[in-house]
Amino acid sequence: MRILGISAYYHDSAAALIEDGRIVRAAQEERFTRKKHDASFPSHAIEFCTDGDYASIDSVAFYDKPFLKFERLLETYLAFAPRGLRSFRTSMPVWIGEKLFQKRNLLRSLRRLDDGKDWEARLLFAEHHQSHAASAFYASPFERAAVLTLDGAGEWTTTSLASGDGNRLKFLRDIPFPHSLGLLYSAFTYYTGFKVNSGEYKLMGLAPYGEPRFAQHIREHLIDVKPDGSFRLNMRYFDYCTGLRMTNRHFERLFGEPVRRADEPLTQFHMDVAASVQQVLNDVLLRLTRSIARETKMRNLCLAGGVALNCVANGHILRDGQFENVWVQPAAGDAGGALGAALAAYYQHHGAPRAVSPNTMRGSYLGPSFEQQETERRLRMAGARFSVCRTDDELLEKCSTSIAEGQAVGWFQGRMEFGPRALGARSILGDARSPAMQSTLNLKVKYRESFRPFAPSVLKERASEWFALDAESPYMLLVADVHPAKRREMTEAQKSLFGIEKLNVQRSAIPAVTHVDYSARVQTVDRETNPLYHALLSKFEQKTGCPVIVNTSFNVRGEPIVNTPEDAFRCFMGTEIEALAIGRCWLRKADQDPALRQNYETAFVPD
Repeated sequence: MRILGISAYYHDSAAALIEDGRIVRAAQEERFTRKKHDASFPSHAIEFCTDGDYASIDSVAFYDKPFLKFERLLETYLAFAPRGLRSFRTSMPVWIGEKLFQKRNLLRSLRRLDDGKDWEARLLFAEHHQSHAASAFYASPFERAAVLTLDGAGEWTTTSLASGDGNRLKFLRDIPFPHSLGLLYSAFTYYTGFKVNSGEYKLMGLAPYGEPRFAQHIREHLIDVKPDGSFRLNMRYFDYCTGLRMTNRHFERLFGEPVRRADEPLTQFHMDVAASVQQVLNDVLLRLTRSIARETKMRNLCLAGGVALNCVANGHILRDGQFENVWVQPAAGDAGGALGAALAAYYQHHGAPRAVSPNTMRGSYLGPSFEQQETERRLRMAGARFSVCRTDDELLEKCSTSIAEGQAVGWFQGRMEFGPRALGARSILGDARSPAMQSTLNLKVKYRESFRPFAPSVLKERASEWFALDAESPYMLLVADVHPAKRREMTEAQKSLFGIEKLNVQRSAIPAVTHVDYSARVQTVDRETNPLYHALLSKFEQKTGCPVIVNTSFNVRGEPIVNTPEDAFRCFMGTEIEALAIGRCWLRKADQDPALRQNYETAFVPD
C-alpha cells in the first residue's frame, strides 16, 4: 500500500511517501522552489516522492482539518468581540475565498498532477496533532511510548498527550487554544525583534547570553502553571487571538520596553528576556513530562510539534531522567505533519500491523540524491571547474585536510535531509578547534548575526568523551554540556563579562561549537546510518586527535538548504566557502571563474 502525505497552506509545506508502512521519501517544498518556509501546494515535493507515478497511490492524507481550524477562528473572534474587527476583516476574505474550501483546492491541485485519477475517493484528513503524534510515535524505535506534542496551535489543540502501543495511538488529554507554549515563545520571539515561525531558534540561541531575571515576572503575570504542568495564559497581555501582532501595550508596560525593531541592536535587556522565557519553558516542560511519566508509567517518550525543536528544553527532559529514552521527530514542525498524516492513515485508518525498527526514520535522509555522472553534468552546465576523486578515501583526504587547515568546506553527499537540520548530507563544515571559526562562518559564510552558535558533529562512539551526553542524538535535537575534561577555566575578568562580550572567550578545546554557557547542540554520527560522513570524522580524528567538527546547514541566512548541485555551486560562489565536495567532485574557490562570483549577502530576505 502506497500512501502520500501532504502538509500545505500554512508554512513549511511538504510531501512524504510510505509503502507498506516503510518511509520511502519526504521533502519540503521550499527546497525545490527556493522560497523559505514555502506554504504553497507541494507539487515539486510530490513529484519527487512519487516520480510521477500517481496511478499506484492508494491514499492521500492531509495533515489537518480546515473546517475545525475555521471553527476555532470564528469562535475566537466571537469570544473576544468587539476586539479584533481589523483582524477579522483581514482574515475572513482569505478563509472564505481559499482556506475554507481547502478540500476543493487540494483536489484541484491533485487533478493537475493526474486528471484521470479519482483523488476524492482516496483523500483522507487527519487532525493536526494526530499528524504530529503519528510522526513521532510510528517513526520511533519504540513498541510502546508516551507521546507529547506541542506547537503554536492545530485546529484547537496546542498541547496533546497520547499513549502509543503497537499500531494504536490513544489520545489522553490536551490543552486548547489560546493557551499555548508555542505561542508564548513566539510572543517573545516577536517582542525581541525576530520573525515569528522563523526566529524562535534565534531566541533560543540568544538566551545563554542573558540572566533569567524576568522568569518570575512571566510566571506571575503571563502563565499559570499547575503542578501537573497544565497551564493557562493571561490573554490580557497577548494580541494573537484577534490582532495583527503577538503582544500588546500591556505586555510592553509589563517589561518596560517597546517591541524591538529588527534593525535595532540587541541589548542585555533582550538577552535577559530570552533567558527568562527559555527558563520558564524548561520548567513547564519538566512539570509536564514528570506528570506524564507518573500517569502513563511508560519508559519511552516521543516528542513532536514545533516546540519539540527547542533542543535546550529537550536536553533538560532527557537529563531529568523520568524516561529512559527520549525520541524527537527530526521534522517536528509542520513539514513533518505530511509524514505523520501518511503514517496515521496507514496504521489508524487502514489498521495495518506495525513492525518496529531501530531506524524507521532512516536517519531522516529521505530527500533527493544525484548519481556521480549526473552531478558532473550539472556542474559543467553551471560553469564549475572541478576534479574528480577516484575513491572515497581520496575525497576524504582532501576534505579533512582542508577542514584541519581552517577552511570552510561545503559537503553535498547522498540524500538530502528531511527537516530543518543539516545532518551531514547538505552541510557546511569547519574545524571545531578553531577560535575564529564561529565568527568566520557567521559573518563571511552564513551572513547572519554574530551571536548565533554552531552545532558539533561527533563520532557516536566518542561522544561521551567530549560531551556530557549518555544518549544518541542523531538529529541534532538535544543540547548537552561540553565534557568537563574538555573545558577551559575562565579568569575572574572573563566571568564578569556580560552579553555579547562573552562571545570571544575560549571555553573549551572545541571553541567553535561551545556556547557561552558551555553547552552544544550535539549530532552523534553513526557508521551504519551515514557511513561516508562517519568516515570523514574518523579521518579528521586521525589527523588531529579530535573527532568533532562544526556542522551547519548548507545555505545562507534566509535561504532554504541547498537541494541540487547547482544550488550548492551558486551558494559556494556567493559566499566565502573555500572548498566544495559534491559526490566525488572536488572544487576549490581559487580555481573558479571569477565572473561566476555572486553576492549572496543580500540575495535573500533575512529570516
